[in-house]
Amino acid sequence: MPLLKKTPFPLVEPPEDLEPKDLVYQVRYTKEIFHDYQEYVNRINLYRQRIWTCKISGKANLTYEEALVSERLATEKVQGIPKELVELALHIIQFSMLPLKDLADTISAKLQEHKYVGDELHARRGDIFFPCKILKVVGDSNGKTSYEIRWLERNKKVSETSVVNGDDLIRKKKLCSRDILKSFIRESTYRRDPWVLHERLAAKHGISSDPPEELKDKVSVLDGVIIDKKRKTAGVELIKYPIEDLLVLPAADDPVFTERPLPSREFNVPMDCVGDLLLVWDYCSSFGKLLHLWPFSLEDFENAISRKDSNIILIVETHSAFLRLLLKEDGDHYFAAQKRNRKSKITLLNWTEYLCDFIERIGTPDLSASTSTIKRGHYGLLDIQVKLGILRELVNEAVETLIFRKKIDEYVGQRQVLGATLRGEVLEEARKKREEKERSKSEDVANGVSNGHCMVDSEGLPCKLVSVNKHSSQNGEAVRKHKEQLNREMEKRVIRTESLGKDRYYNRYWWFQRDGRIFIENSDSKEWGFYSSIEELSALMGSLNEKGERERALHKELEKFYGRICAELQKRSKDLDNKVAVDEAVVRRSTRVRAIPRENPANSYMRYVNKWKED
Repeated sequence: MPLLKKTPFPLVEPPEDLEPKDLVYQVRYTKEIFHDYQEYVNRINLYRQRIWTCKISGKANLTYEEALVSERLATEKVQGIPKELVELALHIIQFSMLPLKDLADTISAKLQEHKYVGDELHARRGDIFFPCKILKVVGDSNGKTSYEIRWLERNKKVSETSVVNGDDLIRKKKLCSRDILKSFIRESTYRRDPWVLHERLAAKHGISSDPPEELKDKVSVLDGVIIDKKRKTAGVELIKYPIEDLLVLPAADDPVFTERPLPSREFNVPMDCVGDLLLVWDYCSSFGKLLHLWPFSLEDFENAISRKDSNIILIVETHSAFLRLLLKEDGDHYFAAQKRNRKSKITLLNWTEYLCDFIERIGTPDLSASTSTIKRGHYGLLDIQVKLGILRELVNEAVETLIFRKKIDEYVGQRQVLGATLRGEVLEEARKKREEKERSKSEDVANGVSNGHCMVDSEGLPCKLVSVNKHSSQNGEAVRKHKEQLNREMEKRVIRTESLGKDRYYNRYWWFQRDGRIFIENSDSKEWGFYSSIEELSALMGSLNEKGERERALHKELEKFYGRICAELQKRSKDLDNKVAVDEAVVRRSTRVRAIPRENPANSYMRYVNKWKED
């Protein structure tokens, strides 16, 4: 059975209440059966990761199925060891404390020396060695063993027999390679340090399962299983966390986990469009200056892309910004525009012409059908999937431009400089702290110590220590502020938004600092949700089990950004409260005077102005 983190991975037991008519999902190569589709998908995703190890050969970084194939092939090779030598090898293995490589070499050396009936090797005849086969062991004489052999011709035809001494028999080739013996050792044992044979295997070959005297202070036997006395664990060391999340089981020392809150799924776009919505908005927010596109909120973008109007300024400016960038390249898009005698300036009146040229240029079938609708002036009537599909393609084209690549190279260089400065300041701060500490130790009477008595302040602190602490505090505060400034400068030069991490079931968590919310992407990328309050954030963190690798890493990232996430969520909450207040004021006024639609907070995207627009 393949290993996960050097540990056997238990398969799911078949459901007890399984009925012939039940709809189930079965893993082809493990025969595991699941009622729940999501559990089946999670298990398949786990098996497809390159985290598995072949138990017999020790090969790592395999998928589960590859590890199974590797075990089958390794088992076939192991079965090539002559059965007459298996028992000898098992005796050497039992309770050995040697490392795997040394144990394999020891077994190899012993097997090379051992001779048995039916063994084919070479015997001396005069000064030359010829192939032969041992027929029987004649007996010992003068401490030496003699063997009756039959000489073999080159085609292995049998010729006459002879009796030779053991010293006259040699083995020209190794019986087994080191790798095969290592596989044999792994397959035959259930633990190491010391190596212990499987109980049935030891019993089959009459090998004792009782530890030798020299090991009885280290291990003991409980119900036929070798137990480490110090660790009190059967055949394995204590679990060293973190481990694969799906292997983590409830334990008595677990903290009280909070219940994970259900994420909100209130989006104005279809669920299968949320990923593209976030991708396009994040790119526009991260590289707004490069695009000459004034930032806008995710809500405004979502509301604008959902409307049926055809000339919403936010949408027009977004498309125009991408199209202008592509035309600057003097590449295919530029020459296509020149060929069609397009005007040099993209405006509210002609942006759709350039957009149709772009769609026709990339030739994506799902999008090409939309050009007729756009040319008729009805862009707003396109499906949201098509609108976001067009913007996604614009992003893909933009990241391939030389302008974008130069900007990324510039950001990389600047981040490296900022990172080096930050590391240098951390080292300098540590050096100054050490020097200050040493200096304070070496100060004498002049600094507050006289005749074994130390002058103290009103709070009972040594005077010299008070001044040092004040100085350190002032320096520390200045350094802290400067480090925060450096970190902010690095964040301005974002290259790519990375997810915070994954939970036990591979759901991915995203935080976009310009929005504040934490978005959850389902493991199959078809369903999204979000948390929008500090209470939900705290509950999420309290639900993560840090014994698992993924959830520990996710918890660490959430802790790292906790203060900033909370600040953004508070700001978002205040903004929403203000919008509600304005909305209520609009409603009250509308009972007397007809309200202007643009004043409605939900229509804030209609007030968008691109302050970074190129002339």
